[in-house]
Amino acid sequence: MIMSAFNAIGEEREIDRDEFTPGVEPQPTWCPGCGDFGVLKSLKQALPEVGKTPEEVLTVTGIGCSGKLNSYLDTYGFHTIHGRSLPVARAAKLANPELEVIAAGGDGDGYGIGGNHFIHTARENHDMTYIVFNNEIFGLTKGQTSPTSPKGHKSKTQPSGSAKSPLRPLSLSLNAGASYIARTAAVNPNQAKEIIKEAIEHDGFAHVDFLTQCPTWNKDARQYVPYVDVQESDDYDFDVSDRAEAAEMMRETEDVLNEGTVLTGRYYVDEDRPSYTQEKKAVGELPEEPLAERYFDDDAEWERSYDLLERHT
Repeated sequence: MIMSAFNAIGEEREIDRDEFTPGVEPQPTWCPGCGDFGVLKSLKQALPEVGKTPEEVLTVTGIGCSGKLNSYLDTYGFHTIHGRSLPVARAAKLANPELEVIAAGGDGDGYGIGGNHFIHTARENHDMTYIVFNNEIFGLTKGQTSPTSPKGHKSKTQPSGSAKSPLRPLSLSLNAGASYIARTAAVNPNQAKEIIKEAIEHDGFAHVDFLTQCPTWNKDARQYVPYVDVQESDDYDFDVSDRAEAAEMMRETEDVLNEGTVLTGRYYVDEDRPSYTQEKKAVGELPEEPLAERYFDDDAEWERSYDLLERHT
């Protein structure tokens, strides 16, 4: 068994889902009926099944209702500023590659304010899981139009209805370069758990668009029911490893969402593409010894950033 200098990483033992509940559990401030509870439950179920302990996981969140996730999930946590969960998650993974990194944000946080980071993290195929709580609204700031709000949706910022068509998150993810793309919903907990498991186990950037109903500020979205699992339905047949077929299925899924048909499932999986870390190691741009483990030796000589920058001046 390979053990990290962080002695909890690589430890083999039985893991109970209750370990991911804080010892002093805070009272959730999510509204009753909020879909965010579904994400939390799925993570608590999935992490023990993939053999991860709380000490092996870092949860990085942005700003919004989704940002409260790492208060209710007992792992290492980093609450970043708006739209910036992915660059912090990338840095953590590069510094400590053995750490299981999960980034999370809402549709406003991830597809709006942090949209540039989303595109380039997918393009570079960083090895992490990114869960976007997609409720088609800005919830924490009390009901403004978000990038995924449907055309015509009325809100405080668009009282006459949004004039813009919504962003297509699955298609954007595919075009940007994500190597695992799925959509699930809080109303489908069994599928959600399995998709979260697959995303965590995937080597590369795994993007999960998680439909989370907002009963307070987006009553138009209702409960995202009835839903259809595209892998289980006889009406849909496509190869998740074929980019063209995946793109066509994504377009259909995004077209019909606001017409009352909720399609969920796995849309694209590329098991062969190397992750960003693997590619950097292959060209000699990442050290064999991870940065996070470099200074456990008391005699280690500390490097200073200005020394490393000399080569660029």
